[in-house]
Amino acid sequence: MHPSIVKILVPATIAFVIGILSTPIVTHYLYKYRVWKKVGGKLALDGSTANEFNRLHGDGETKTPRMGGIVIWGSVLITTIGIALLANIFPASPIAHFSFLTRNETWIPFFTLIIGAMVGLLNDLLDVSVDGKGLTLKARLLIVVILSGFIGWWFYAKLAVVAIDIPFAQPLTIGWLIIPLFILVSLCLYASGVIDGIDGLSGGIFTSVFASYTIIAFAESEFELAAFCATLVGALLAFLWFNIPPARFYMSETGTMGITLTIASVAFLTDNLGQGIGIAVLPIIGALLLATVVSNILQLVWKRLFGKKLFRIAPLHHHFEAIGWPGSKVVMRYWILSIMFSFAGVILALSVLR
Repeated sequence: MHPSIVKILVPATIAFVIGILSTPIVTHYLYKYRVWKKVGGKLALDGSTANEFNRLHGDGETKTPRMGGIVIWGSVLITTIGIALLANIFPASPIAHFSFLTRNETWIPFFTLIIGAMVGLLNDLLDVSVDGKGLTLKARLLIVVILSGFIGWWFYAKLAVVAIDIPFAQPLTIGWLIIPLFILVSLCLYASGVIDGIDGLSGGIFTSVFASYTIIAFAESEFELAAFCATLVGALLAFLWFNIPPARFYMSETGTMGITLTIASVAFLTDNLGQGIGIAVLPIIGALLLATVVSNILQLVWKRLFGKKLFRIAPLHHHFEAIGWPGSKVVMRYWILSIMFSFAGVILALSVLR
């Protein structure tokens, strides 16, 4: 077996085991302190009452804890820092081979995950308070813009990323525009975080996305980045073990904010830096995330133009529930589609490697 494959699989396995073992402890405290919304329901994107959503999921929001994303980033944090510390203390030991926290490949996605998770955790803490009001959407978007703006600047100024790779064509040089491009991609991915709306849905989708980028990073010889992505896969699978219907908890903002922003970092790291097309294949690998965002936009535009809804409810996965599909059927079919889109994206990415 290729030694780099072992380097990728071992941290992923450790993160999975940590997630499985820690979840009973996490859920104990989530239920003990009743970490769920005190008042169920939500508003639609245009500010009106989301009647269809409240009919489908309003009651569950007052019975199921939030902050399940702690299991994901917590497992990644313990695995990443734990291995790095052991490798530093025992540099001649076999454990040093498994350390993957490096400046060139994994500092950016690792810190993006943790910082995004901390902001999301703050929002969740406010969300489960008596008044049930987390950070405003404007505040969260501003945080995403500031964080992604800094990371985009880092790509441009520190890593000298000034171009994006185009499939079957020469790289497109855009210079400093790499910064607003990263901000735009990050905002779109953050908006897709609302896919955390049905038991098991977000965990399965995010797992296939990071599994895809694990393969792409490995093919580009970015072995540390591949190990980081695989570690996230292990943590997500542990979360998913407890999130399948009936979900023991929701991922909520502490999971989705960090994860979606990390996807953006990984896509850029597997692009021009890795002599690949990580950005170009993102809409394919993350096609269902894209569909989630587009369905929300279409719903708003349709209501503005024609005074009525295009979908029974947006985003799209809730529309399928509203027309009578059981939640489990929506989730299973989304998983299948996500895997097939991931196959397509990986095939394209590997076919054009320079």
